[in-house]
Amino acid sequence: MMNVVLVGCGAMSKAWLDAAREVPGIAVVGLVDLDADRAEARAREYELDGVVVGTNLDAVLDRTKPQAVFDVVVPAARREVAFSALSHNCHLLTEKPLADSPENARAIVDRARQAGRVHAVVQNRRYVPNVRRIRRFLDSGAIGAPTSIHADFFVAPHFGGFREEMRHVLLLDMAIHTFDAARYMVNGDPKRAFCLEWEPANSWYTQGSSATAVFEFGGGKVFTYRGSWCADGFRSSWEAGWRIIGERGCLVWDGFDGLKAEVATREREGLFDHLEPITVPPLNESDRVGGHLGVIQDFARAVESGTEPETRGADNIKSLGMVFAAIESAETGRRVDISEDI
Repeated sequence: MMNVVLVGCGAMSKAWLDAAREVPGIAVVGLVDLDADRAEARAREYELDGVVVGTNLDAVLDRTKPQAVFDVVVPAARREVAFSALSHNCHLLTEKPLADSPENARAIVDRARQAGRVHAVVQNRRYVPNVRRIRRFLDSGAIGAPTSIHADFFVAPHFGGFREEMRHVLLLDMAIHTFDAARYMVNGDPKRAFCLEWEPANSWYTQGSSATAVFEFGGGKVFTYRGSWCADGFRSSWEAGWRIIGERGCLVWDGFDGLKAEVATREREGLFDHLEPITVPPLNESDRVGGHLGVIQDFARAVESGTEPETRGADNIKSLGMVFAAIESAETGRRVDISEDI
C-alpha cells in the first residue's frame, strides 16, 4: 500500500483523484490546499473518509507520514512543494511543468537525486495510444529515419483564472505536451531553438498566447511547432496535428483517429516517386497508455520496484528545456542553445 498526500485541490486535482482510485494499492491519506474549504469539498466529493485536510503541507506530512506526494499546485509553488515532500522522504509525482524556471527545475531534479526518491512528471501525452503506435512504427524503419517533424496546435479555451494572466502562457502551460511528444516519437534530443511569440488582436490572454518555434534535434532532425490558445475555428486536437517526414516516406496524424502513412517505391511517375500506403500497426500489449492513469500506474510500479518511471524528472527536464529555450528566443530574437540539463 502506498499512502499519498495530494497538494493542490483545484480543478486539475479531479483528474488525479479519478485516476488514483483506479490504481490498487494507492490510498489518499491527506489533502492540502491554501483554501481549506476547497480541500474539504474535494474530500467529501471523493468520499475520502478519515483523510487529513490542511493548509500546510509540512504539517499534514508530519501527521500522515505518507510514502508519496502528488503535486497539483500552480507552477510558481512547485519548488516549495517539491522540497517539502523530499525533505519528508517522500516520492514525488508532479503536474507539468516540472518547474517555473530553469534554476528551479535543476534544483528539484538535483534534490530528488540526492534524496534517492522517485520523481516524475505527469507528462500524460506520452500515454496516448497513437503516440505509442507512432514511436513503435518509426522505430521499425518503415519510412526511414525521421528528418522533419511538424506539429500544429490551434484551440481557443476560455479558462479564466491564472492562465489568462500568465506570461508566455502557451509555451509555459501547454506547449510542453507537444514538445515532449515530439521528443518521444522520434527519439530525439533538442539542441537549439528559435521562436517568435505574439499576442493577436483577438486574444483574451495577457501575453504569449500564440507562438511559432523551430527546434534542431540531434542527427539532423528538425521539429517545427505552430500553436495558438486563441484560434477560433477548425480547432485542432489537444494532441496537435502531425506530419512526420522520413527518409523514404511520411506519416500523418490528425491528433484524433486519423493515422496514415505512405512510403516511396523505386518507381517514378513523372516528377514524383510512386507512393504506396503502409499500415501503422496497432498497439502492442506492452505499450503503456491511459493518460493520467498510465502515468500514475508507471509511478507506482517504479516506487514498488525501485526503478525509474518513463516520465522521470531527470528526462522530462529536457522537454522543459525546450520550453525555456523557446521563451528566451522569443524574448531576445535569437537562436538559443539547449543544454542537456537546462
